[in-house]
Amino acid sequence: MKFKPANKIQDLQYFGEFGGVNPSISDSATYSFLTANKMLDAFEGDAEGCYLYSRYTSPSNMYLGEALAAMENTETANVAGSGMGAITTTLMHFCGAGDHIVSSRTIYGGTYAFLKNFVPRFKIDTSFVDITSLEKVEAAINKNTKVIYCEAVSNPLLEVADIIGLSAIAKKHNLKLLVDNTFSPMIISPVKLGADVVLHSLTKFINGTNDTMGGVVCGSKELINAMRSVIDGSAMLLGPSMDSLRAASILKNMRTLHLRIKQHSKNALYLAEHFEKLGLRTVYPGLASHPSHHIFKNMMNKEYGFGGLLTLDVGSLAKANKLMESMQGKNLGYLAVSLGFYKTLFSAPGTSTSSEIPDDEQKEMGLTDGIIRFSIGLDNDIERTFKLMRECMVSVGIIEN
Repeated sequence: MKFKPANKIQDLQYFGEFGGVNPSISDSATYSFLTANKMLDAFEGDAEGCYLYSRYTSPSNMYLGEALAAMENTETANVAGSGMGAITTTLMHFCGAGDHIVSSRTIYGGTYAFLKNFVPRFKIDTSFVDITSLEKVEAAINKNTKVIYCEAVSNPLLEVADIIGLSAIAKKHNLKLLVDNTFSPMIISPVKLGADVVLHSLTKFINGTNDTMGGVVCGSKELINAMRSVIDGSAMLLGPSMDSLRAASILKNMRTLHLRIKQHSKNALYLAEHFEKLGLRTVYPGLASHPSHHIFKNMMNKEYGFGGLLTLDVGSLAKANKLMESMQGKNLGYLAVSLGFYKTLFSAPGTSTSSEIPDDEQKEMGLTDGIIRFSIGLDNDIERTFKLMRECMVSVGIIEN
């Protein structure tokens, strides 16, 4: 039967303490027990339905985690105060001194910096590979490898991971496949394709209003319980906790995620097709020219489209900056990092979200100075948006009138 992530979220039913249609917010950092023995059980992880301390979890965080697990078809999930909080604690859960990670070379700059510059302090080694080449991924595996890490759609180059193929390699070598699905919630369901763990920055599309940070790791009960262990759990001891008020806010926004994703995708496809017709070098998974277009089509939940991210290469950083400034001046969006907002956001990733990656490595992976990353908004009149963007391109000399 076809997996329907929106149905899974819709089928969850929560009532507030006084019958509210939204669950009550647990505005407490600590929780009381009727007996001392119950508190002991809670510390040992055996007091189901009881809450100990909000760094461990809270009712509000549990509600949000349940909704995210339903969306990603996992047993459960643990939310964190940021996407990096979820990513770093998950990688530290699976890897220790002497272990090795095979990672995509095109990933969010913060994740790259963590793997390249931070985890070597703990004697964890990482090989960065072209994730679109299954042969190169498998060749990078050694006897100490524990994890294959990738983004379903990579930041910022929009490379598409063949999750089915990567899963086969991971299972062959008894590894865990971790997939960051931030760019493609609902569009791609990694666990259904063979991934072991799914990660998100909730800050982006899932929340959608750019007013809070958040992250999540979706996986098995065994994994989440181990990460929450008061003895040695990374999610417990490293403290990347989410505030209950923020969890409640994100949960409410999840109710419209399916509608927003469809509109983001519809608008992005329209712009990508028209940018390409102008002769601009356009990268978007929905274009037949994208090298992994058919792989994406084979993995996607088709009703949600190809996502809200696209890139344009306008030739130079100077031209990119002029175009972005012109578009912001015309109120077509904001010159800002992040994504998933109702308004279009644009940035030059080589000097912003991927600036942690050295220049020579940026050049090797194809991240040129002239690339602009667009997170396309929810514009109702996308034809008007394109017309105005085209005028901006003419005004700064990127195309002729």
